[in-house]
Amino acid sequence: MMIIEEFGPQVASVWNHLRMATRNLVEKAWQSSGASAAARISQAAPYDPRADQELTQLLSALDDSVGQADKSNQEAAKRAQRLADACADLLSQQTQSAEVFARLIERAHRRKDYKQVDALAALLPERLAPSELCDLARANNVIVRALAHEAMTQMPTKILAALLRDPVDSVVARQALERQAYEFGSADAQRILREFDEFGIDEF
Repeated sequence: MMIIEEFGPQVASVWNHLRMATRNLVEKAWQSSGASAAARISQAAPYDPRADQELTQLLSALDDSVGQADKSNQEAAKRAQRLADACADLLSQQTQSAEVFARLIERAHRRKDYKQVDALAALLPERLAPSELCDLARANNVIVRALAHEAMTQMPTKILAALLRDPVDSVVARQALERQAYEFGSADAQRILREFDEFGIDEF
């Protein structure tokens, strides 16, 4: 049984402002025996940006609770950690937000959970729009930035070519195209870069 008050007043305050649908998601994840069960729960529901926001707020409060836990009450800290991990699992299975992915990657890396970092990185190309990947490629966190650049390098060359016309994303797109062209020997990427340099943005 989950008693939200045991996680402290900050967590309880966030919990009290959650919608019932989000509470139900969290409660089902808590009751599940593992991350795979949490994944099945979240995949059954359509993407909900507001749930992203609510789960992120709850996750932050729970992580704070774990960090401030009294060393004499390790059981309470373990339960808070378990619920925090359930929230992170739910977010990783449903989010389509670059900001949320960045927070999850930073959290996993901070905890030295490199398996989770790899799993989140693998989701980036399928969950995020190209423009959002570009946002992550400009992130302050070096790990997030590196993973986003790697994901962009795996994108179809035609999509990267279209981004060359964007005044904000063109620099990141070009870097990805240059990697495709010179590290991986893509003839298409080489041609696109050559044509872009020759004709410029207006004629490309």
